Order: sequence, then structure tokens, then C-alpha cells
Amino acid sequence: MSAEAATGEAWEDITPDAARRLVVAAVQAFAERGYHATTTRDIAGRAGMSPAALYIHYKTKEELLYQISRVGHQRSLAMLGEARDGGGTAADRLATAVRAFVRWHAEHHTTGRVVQYELGALAPDHYAEIVVLRRQSEDAIRTIIADGVAAGEFDVPEVSGTTLAVLSLCIDVARWFNPAGRRTPDEVGALYADLVLRMVGPGQR
Repeated sequence: MSAEAATGEAWEDITPDAARRLVVAAVQAFAERGYHATTTRDIAGRAGMSPAALYIHYKTKEELLYQISRVGHQRSLAMLGEARDGGGTAADRLATAVRAFVRWHAEHHTTGRVVQYELGALAPDHYAEIVVLRRQSEDAIRTIIADGVAAGEFDVPEVSGTTLAVLSLCIDVARWFNPAGRRTPDEVGALYADLVLRMVGPGQR
């Protein structure tokens, strides 16, 4: 279990404390057992609460998943949007975006696995809302890459396909990252930023 899942650091904005504890417990349970194999009793037990207490804050298990997914995607969009709107060349902005996005998925790998790989379990209206956030995140990276192509910094065969490749590379870190491994989140972020810049243009090779 990651430190952020154990302490609730990633969910400090969620109040009251009982609601935050339930989100932390749901992240742990969904990451370990999968959404469909997890019961509300599992989540309540991990939070040190009764199943009845869970329903005071969340009407369904899906509502918890939606809360986790919404917060995770909003944070992703904020960091990518900040990189897109920052100063410097397109290469500078793309490196900043990849470094931050990868570092987040490494530091919060437990949450990242739930956010990225349990989307199909969301209710249709919640799924539609998350898809909008995902498209906005894609647009942030697409804009940076398109800017780089227009400026002659990048040379890619197709901007949209390259955008998806970059995002997929970053997101997959949540699947394999091990905090006991030899690289820190910062080091993985720096490595991936360098790899992406090499990928998008001969000027960075």
C-alpha cells in the first residue's frame, strides 16, 4: 500500500473526516481486490466503521468510485493545464507536463490504478463526466505537441496519436511503480520526460 493511501494525504480536501476515511479505505480495497470484488462491508471495515455508517456519506459503492475518479482526474487536469499555460518552449512545457504527471502516478500509484483502470464500473452519467475531464487533459498535451510542431521543435507523424502515446506512457507508471524500487518518483519523472522529448522530435535526440 502506498503512503498516500495509508495516510489519506491525497484526500485532505474531503470532509468530514469519516468521509475521507471511507475514500482512503475504498482506494485500498479497489486497488487490492478490484471494484467488483469489493463490498461496502469491506470498505467500512477498513475504515473502522459499520456498513450503516458508510451510507450516511455515500449512497453506493459506485459513488465512492466516482469521488475517487473525479478528484484524481481533476488533479491531473490541473497539473497538465498548468504546464500547457506555462512559459518556455514547447519542449520545456512538455517536459514539465510529463515530469509532473509521471511523478503523480508514481507517488499515488494506488490511487492512480483505481482512477485509470476502474472507469468502466462508473454509472453512465458519472462516466460521461469523467470522460470530459480526460478529454480536457488530452487536449492540454495535444496543444503542447501541436505548438511544438508549429514551431519546428517537434516532428511527429500525427499529433493526436502522439498525444495518446505520451499519456499512455505516463499513466502506465501507476501499474508497475514500486516504492521499494531503485528509482524515486522524481527520478522516474525525469527519465520519462527525457524519453518523451526524444520521441517527439529530432531536435531533442
